[in-house]
Amino acid sequence: MTAAGGPRKAIPDEAPHILVVDDDRRLRDLLARFLGDNGYRVTTAANAAEADSRLASLVFDAIVLDIMMPGENGFDFARRLRKGMQVPILMLTARSDSGDRITGLEIGVDDYLAKPFEPRELILRLGNILRRNPQPEAPVAAARPDHVRFGPFVFGLARGELRQGEDFIRLTEREREILTALAERAGEHVPREQLAAQGSAANDRTIDVQINRLRRKIERDPADPLYLQTVRGVGYRLVTDRA
Repeated sequence: MTAAGGPRKAIPDEAPHILVVDDDRRLRDLLARFLGDNGYRVTTAANAAEADSRLASLVFDAIVLDIMMPGENGFDFARRLRKGMQVPILMLTARSDSGDRITGLEIGVDDYLAKPFEPRELILRLGNILRRNPQPEAPVAAARPDHVRFGPFVFGLARGELRQGEDFIRLTEREREILTALAERAGEHVPREQLAAQGSAANDRTIDVQINRLRRKIERDPADPLYLQTVRGVGYRLVTDRA
């Protein structure tokens, strides 16, 4: 399997989201590139522990899962998932004997593809899995508010302007992106990964730094925030007057 060449295609937000779990970094990157070129959104994990972290904060339409991984292997991970989650699973592995295949199917794995594989076969099998397991239609999103209020502050979403009374509070572009993402889901828990995805690439530490800067601008006591609150293990939420 080789990576596709040429520029990356723009992938719509409603495209199926696939979690690829494999300890082979080269293969993870190739799969992410190939699936992305075929219209899928892709998140990767190197092992079961990383996959658990991704699943805690994101919703996936299917999982492409390797068997042979350090720590918890693919069979045990799939078996544990099946106790509380019915996300479709395609096992992708170098172990191709019938015993392993039967074990995977007994666990509840939806399909099984042995390495080496034809990339087109992966796409066809993944498409078949998704068609057999249609996702429920998402509820119609509420209309985006024109502005939100929290304490003495008003944030206008259309222009990204933060006011305290008649005074405008200066925001950096990154602070504006984060505050907009939180205001659009006022009162809800917004994962760090989603906040990072609003702008340029960022990690959890970068998001935390930006949040602390925002708190210094809007909180009376940044160490004990009233409005921009931490949701432990998830991310943040903006507590507004209407939330």
